[in-house]
Amino acid sequence: MPFTTWFAFFLAACVIAISPGSGAVLSMSHGLSYGVKKTTGTIIGLQAGLLLVLAIAGAGVGSLLMASEVAFNSVKTIGALYLIYLGISQWRAKVLSPITSDVAVAQTVLPSWSKRFLIGFFTNATNPKGIIFMVAVLPQFISQSAPVLPQLLILGVTMCLVDLVVMHSYAFAASSMQRFFRDPALLKKQNRFFGGILMAIGAALFFVKRNPAA
Repeated sequence: MPFTTWFAFFLAACVIAISPGSGAVLSMSHGLSYGVKKTTGTIIGLQAGLLLVLAIAGAGVGSLLMASEVAFNSVKTIGALYLIYLGISQWRAKVLSPITSDVAVAQTVLPSWSKRFLIGFFTNATNPKGIIFMVAVLPQFISQSAPVLPQLLILGVTMCLVDLVVMHSYAFAASSMQRFFRDPALLKKQNRFFGGILMAIGAALFFVKRNPAA
């Protein structure tokens, strides 16, 4: 793969990763609630979901989903409902109040590492916008005269590394504000704020359309 092609994809991956979306909202939400270190499980799950979408698009299944109204709408509906479910769960998340005056920080109940991983995985794996991006963008950076698999591996590793850095940056920025959310009432409002955003993003997915040319 020529360096110029890779660099162009790198820039595209940076723009996509930085653009606010469900992954960014989830990273900020977990970063603020659990801290950067514990959000790593969520972010790794996001990358696993991203790799799955890339593999689906690379195998041509993504094109099939884009061509089939029923298949695309099924994925879209599952993704939208899952984000709405996450939003409701975040909205209703339990807050642990300080037990004594010596414990100054309220905390949201921490899900297990595997649950955080799965939340991140399904957030990206069921995102129809990710499928649209992969199907529309990947072919522009893949040469038909060279083996496809090595190119997909290079693009996949590049995209995941970029997204890892960006999502951790979002989580770090959010976690730096933890000291302002020591009060259980404020933490509850924070949970409802991010829960509301996730539900809004999920609702917006219902309006995502297939490429008319597909």
